[in-house]
Amino acid sequence: MLVVEDDDRQRDAVARLIRGEDVEVTAVATSEEAVAALNTDPPTAFNCIVLDLKLPRATGFQLLEHIRASEELHDVPVIIHTGKALTQRDEARLRRFAQTIVVKNARSSERLLAETSLHLHRRPAALAPEGRRMLADLEHAESALAGKRVLIVDDDVRNVFALASALEAHGMEVRFAENGREGLQSLQADPVVDLVLMDIMMPEMDGYETMRAIREVPEVAGLPVIALTAKAMQGDRDKAIAAGASDYITKPVDIDQLTALIRVWVNRG
Repeated sequence: MLVVEDDDRQRDAVARLIRGEDVEVTAVATSEEAVAALNTDPPTAFNCIVLDLKLPRATGFQLLEHIRASEELHDVPVIIHTGKALTQRDEARLRRFAQTIVVKNARSSERLLAETSLHLHRRPAALAPEGRRMLADLEHAESALAGKRVLIVDDDVRNVFALASALEAHGMEVRFAENGREGLQSLQADPVVDLVLMDIMMPEMDGYETMRAIREVPEVAGLPVIALTAKAMQGDRDKAIAAGASDYITKPVDIDQLTALIRVWVNRG
């Protein structure tokens, strides 16, 4: 694992979180040091890269483009871990090159651990103590998915069927609505829901409008809402968060990634 982060404290924290008997972490502070590490070690030695965008001199964007231009490194998963406010142009550039964007916040360590473990196919026993504790919390949260109630708002019946089947396999109770207006009416009629999966592009009332409306209903104003966005759409994250989304995930949805995200939100403290 290569970690590229200019903040000493955050770099050490990420390295401690990910490091274990099955993972060797190389942690550097600049793009130049990252390039040197990639050139020194066989490129195939790195199975995943965690990259901050706000780096001195050469930015994380420039490093990402360098990585993707390399034939040896082109397919190495890159997880963007950043506190940088993303513009529509930033979002479009990142969607071309990165697998996942984890925005630094109070819950980002949990999501970063889940994302890196997914890409590295890690065994729980191989994690460092802090990571094992966090994974244990996540596994407890996984068992706690049973009985949790989720509302899927999506006009594509194929998406609804695929998502519902996967979530019901985790013991979740699923109900659905075909558009934003039906979704809002469903919540108003029965607000006992733990989480909403909200498609963005829908007829009548799209996901943005629906999320804004949900935030105006006192009974469900604090309900976690995960937006389902299309990779090709620029500025999706910023627009979704501004409209009231708690988080977002891009289509086609990776079910493992989605369930990891759901665990974080439905069991938040």
